[in-house]
Amino acid sequence: MNKNRYIIGELQEFFAKNDSSKAINSISTIMNSIRIQSKVIGSVKNPNCKFTCLQVLQLLVLFPFFSIKNAANYSSSALGKMFVCHKDMFYRFMNDGNINWRRIIYSVFRQVYSRVKRRTTLKSDIRCVIIDDTDLPKTGFKTEKIGKVFSHTQMKPILGFKAMFLCFTDGVSQFLLDFSLHGEEGKRSDKPQGLSKKQTEARYCKEHSEDKCIARRSAEYFASKIETAISMLKRSIIEGVRFDYLLVDSWFTCFELLKFVVSRHFGCHLIGMIKMGKTKYETDLGNKTAPELIKALQKSKSVKYSRSIGYYTATVSAKISGIKVSLLFYRRGKNGNWNALLTSDLKLDAKEAFRLYSRRWVIEVAHKEMKQNLKLGKNQCRDFAGQIAGISLCVLQYNILSYVKRNESYETIGGLFAEISKNSVELSVAEKIWLLIVEVINVIAEVLNCDAMVLTEQVISNDKQIKAVKQAFDRLTPAA
Repeated sequence: MNKNRYIIGELQEFFAKNDSSKAINSISTIMNSIRIQSKVIGSVKNPNCKFTCLQVLQLLVLFPFFSIKNAANYSSSALGKMFVCHKDMFYRFMNDGNINWRRIIYSVFRQVYSRVKRRTTLKSDIRCVIIDDTDLPKTGFKTEKIGKVFSHTQMKPILGFKAMFLCFTDGVSQFLLDFSLHGEEGKRSDKPQGLSKKQTEARYCKEHSEDKCIARRSAEYFASKIETAISMLKRSIIEGVRFDYLLVDSWFTCFELLKFVVSRHFGCHLIGMIKMGKTKYETDLGNKTAPELIKALQKSKSVKYSRSIGYYTATVSAKISGIKVSLLFYRRGKNGNWNALLTSDLKLDAKEAFRLYSRRWVIEVAHKEMKQNLKLGKNQCRDFAGQIAGISLCVLQYNILSYVKRNESYETIGGLFAEISKNSVELSVAEKIWLLIVEVINVIAEVLNCDAMVLTEQVISNDKQIKAVKQAFDRLTPAA
């Protein structure tokens, strides 16, 4: 067996013998099929480490499925008893600025999605990519680059980071392709990033070589999100990803993104929410803002009710700096507020545009599921490289879960995660109970001045419950 995959192979064998759930068997199967070359990872194996870089990566990906919160809890877990190693091995790997996490994520995505395409019977799926950001709150000031960012959900500055994700969906499954980590410089020169001098001095600082991957990540930290989003899209196209629509909310809908999308040679379009603000659009009704346009459309009785989506709708053709677009207005009920979508696809009607844009919510669901089940943003590494590694691992775990969800017909990622972790939690409990029993027997044997092993065998032979715990613990040890 390939030495880089014996970890997953032994897990497959272990869970197969114990008649475990189909979910964790599927996790093992897909992970065993994924090929990642050492040059893709980018890190160099530590001479004193018995595991290869790929094996360390595999173990890190398995953490949440075995209820391991972080590397410090690894040695006391069921997985830690099967593959013994020290927590420092994981921290060294995660803090390595040479690891090319983007290449790893794309490599795994291509392999997983190729399996999806081979299994699907739908050949004309509309493919969409979605860009959105989310808050990653933190509680301590010692993390590298930490600062305050404005939270649009809490409507106030919070300590933490902003993570921007690029998501791919074909209408059935969704996979995360890329992400960037951002901070905000703040408005006050005497409080950079919203921190006091004492708080700034408490932060961990580290110099990064310009040729390392982490240096490029650091350069994105204060960069424009629109520029970074365009870079993400360029990178996805280079990696072979093709999409029909880019879906964004009103914060990301702008001329720069529109211009980039319509200039692609493979024929993709933008669908984005627009603000009902003061931006003027060139139309046959004149140069008007969105609120002015809807008043003109109401006056001309161009507003229609769509039963299929339950909204009043109106459509108008417009131009933005010479680029032709359609503006589609929506209102729920007669007294609701008007919202509007902008699309570069002039053939889309209001119903189809609404249906496609509704896919944008899958990235909101992905954010929630990663935070709830995969502990997105809870990484306690003080190195910026460690923070990037933590989010990258969440992305890898989510993509694997997304594949298994589709393959095994689970309704939600949360339900799938619960089934996967159930068996590993039961093993961890059995392990702790057994170790406690062994400790008690050793104390009794010392008091009675007898052999602990003999006493253990006598106790087990006379107690079915203890024997069952012992058998569960024995199953944690892989076959030689």
